[in-house]
Amino acid sequence: MSALSAIRSVIDYESEVSKISQFLDKFETAAGKKQLAAEAMDTGDGDEEEADGNDDMDADMGELAPGEAQRRYAVLLQRVADRTSDTVAVRLDDVRAFEMQASGGHVPFTFAASLAYRIEHNTKCYVELFSRAIDALLPEPQQSAMHDASADVLDVLFQARRDRDRRDASAAAAAAEAEAAAAAAGGNTNGAAAKSFQAESFPAELTRRYTVHFVPRAAARVQAVREVGARQIGQLVTVRGIVTRVSDVRPAMVVAAYLCDACGSEVFQQVKARQFTPLAQCASAQCAANGRRGKLHRQTRGSRFVRFQEVRLQEMADQVPMGDIPRTLTVHCYEAAVRRLGPGDVAHVAGVFLPQPYTGLRALRAGLLADTLVEAHHVQPLKRRYEQLARTASAAEYMALAALQRGGDAYARVARAIAPEIFGHDDVKKALLLLMVGAATRRTRDGMAIRGDINVCLMGDPGVAKSQLLRFVAKAAPRGVYTTGRGSSGVGLTAAVLRDAATGEMVLEGGALVLADNGICAIDEFDKMDDADRTAIHEVMEQQTISIAKAGITTTLNARCSVLAAANPARSRYNPRLTPEENINLPAALLSRFDVLFLMLDRPSRDADLQLARHVAHVHAHGAHPPPEGGLDIDVGLLRHFVAAARARNPVLPRAVAEYVVGAYVQLRQAQHSHNAGVAAGASAAAHSRSAIAATTPRTLLAILRLAHAHARVRAAAAVAVEDVDEALRLMDAAHVTLAAHRPSADADRAARADPVSAVFAIMTRQLAATSVSASAVPQLAYADVLARVRAAGFSEADLARCLDQYENFNVLQVNLTRTRITFVNAGRE
Repeated sequence: MSALSAIRSVIDYESEVSKISQFLDKFETAAGKKQLAAEAMDTGDGDEEEADGNDDMDADMGELAPGEAQRRYAVLLQRVADRTSDTVAVRLDDVRAFEMQASGGHVPFTFAASLAYRIEHNTKCYVELFSRAIDALLPEPQQSAMHDASADVLDVLFQARRDRDRRDASAAAAAAEAEAAAAAAGGNTNGAAAKSFQAESFPAELTRRYTVHFVPRAAARVQAVREVGARQIGQLVTVRGIVTRVSDVRPAMVVAAYLCDACGSEVFQQVKARQFTPLAQCASAQCAANGRRGKLHRQTRGSRFVRFQEVRLQEMADQVPMGDIPRTLTVHCYEAAVRRLGPGDVAHVAGVFLPQPYTGLRALRAGLLADTLVEAHHVQPLKRRYEQLARTASAAEYMALAALQRGGDAYARVARAIAPEIFGHDDVKKALLLLMVGAATRRTRDGMAIRGDINVCLMGDPGVAKSQLLRFVAKAAPRGVYTTGRGSSGVGLTAAVLRDAATGEMVLEGGALVLADNGICAIDEFDKMDDADRTAIHEVMEQQTISIAKAGITTTLNARCSVLAAANPARSRYNPRLTPEENINLPAALLSRFDVLFLMLDRPSRDADLQLARHVAHVHAHGAHPPPEGGLDIDVGLLRHFVAAARARNPVLPRAVAEYVVGAYVQLRQAQHSHNAGVAAGASAAAHSRSAIAATTPRTLLAILRLAHAHARVRAAAAVAVEDVDEALRLMDAAHVTLAAHRPSADADRAARADPVSAVFAIMTRQLAATSVSASAVPQLAYADVLARVRAAGFSEADLARCLDQYENFNVLQVNLTRTRITFVNAGRE
């Protein structure tokens, strides 16, 4: 087999290093004060935890002084030399702008003409070229590492070695001068000083105290995980996805240091893969001159380690074709890129797409195949937390928020901005707004936490846009996860125990509720979940934690999220002949954990149907919802900033309002007691409906307080008022008042259900009368048709069986042995 021909590269890499040096030394920013980096993203896990803002690789570039143009990268290199920054973030837009300035015109974005193009398509190689250029340009530090208490161990060692080399060089130079003077005087010299002094050299990877990262161009295309292919190996790619798993930050060795026990020489080995073979024997010149090969001992103190973290990125649901499963991509983060992402974050990750050969037994099975990964260079979270949104609002957004508050009735106007393409459901949208705003989490002196997140359940007939409301809220929230009950298991909602591919240890991978921490978890088709899976979220909805005791792992995970669930009644549509308990068909332990339970019924009304049809027709005709009545169109961005501003407020609860809440709660309890006793003589239909749907428990009192607190936040009030409590009570009763208006009267309902046997027989006689049968034929009905009509009327199959047995004894009808036909014997056709 003939060998492949060798091809000489067309790129002169020494010339490339020279161009890079010119760029780093001469590139200047525009005049005036300019923020050189994006604001550091907050990656904290909670309000009580500190945000690790120092890990933002762009924030190291800081701000330049106002009034003059400055050399951005020269300032950055000085910070690297002073050990105040450990990242050199090179923007490809800056490289492109420097090329345009140097040429005085347009430079084609091609391989031959553009340095930015070559960097983008051969990123791994240009990381080394930039490092070589930085090594040559790096200035002297303003403070010696020997006098810096916070200096790294290797910095101290390198500084001590450099000081020693300077002293040895000075001594060798002095000895050489003395020997030259002695030789000129005719004295004898032994030639010892003539030996050239050689300073000890260290590997460049060991002495570099920085990491080079490339920031992609603003015009770079953002791809899905499945779109990244083999043609992009070695290139800088930008991938969008959601983070599903994040490993711990561990040290990764990049340079291994050894010490010879024979000659005392230091030997360094560069580590470029996940696995390497340690050196065993010394190969120094001194051991070779002595004719022996000393044994090497690894020195951890002299080795170099970098921070390493592995992130699993999964493509978004809107990027997955129909019928496919989401694909995942492994992301390796080093140094400043670690701790930038958490489970549930949606982000753009830019990095080098690289192959990773399999190791061990997997390499034997894989053959020539290799796994792929992305070596992260730039991480940009897309959805920031509410605290960050409140800090980063622009002047125009502040003016829009102020105008919204001054205009009055901001509560109703912002609520209508939730899913504006959906007509009606004003009270439901107000409840969803309060869910997004929430209340502050309270902590008692003994450390017990009282949740402030609001849980809402939407139950109603098909076609009332429950799923669309859920999707909008999950999309509008900075951290929202959407899932369905049928496609989710208890493990998928809480946490799963998996084996880590890197270490082989058992690790936890968070489910939907963990990914939605500090956000909203929307669960559609809630009634389709199995009972065992549904009970897994009981702890989350109240304690907001997930307790795990699996595979030797005993821990508690945070799941501080609001649960927004949508469900259908027990028989798909709400049956007014059945009681609310029979229609809802959810356990009381679960219903009590929802602060608000809405029953969204689809009832025909000419005026409402006409308005709904016109609204839908307008959306389909114009591709947008009709203009709002107030004149200000609130988009999703302004809605997020409004919610962020509301969540920043913390209104107090005055004593008088607290007494009012106590009185309202006691009245609800009395109405519940009267309903249970069956003596609610003066109670309203709404109170009856509410008592039948959800029992009034102490959790109801907490729900009133949370809703009132959220409403006070929306009003931008400093204290909770009585009107906030009234609005909370009104929302909790709004759906049940609508239900009571459509329910039949209590007397009619009792009369219809007093004798199920007679009612079922009346159904069969009406069905028989509607059947076209000749006079000579025997009247018959299909058992399956009768059973369907009986169930639709709100009765069970047991009621039908009792009716058939009783009237069969009266010799009125007969049922065949297979129970498929019902024959009327002596019954007249009524």
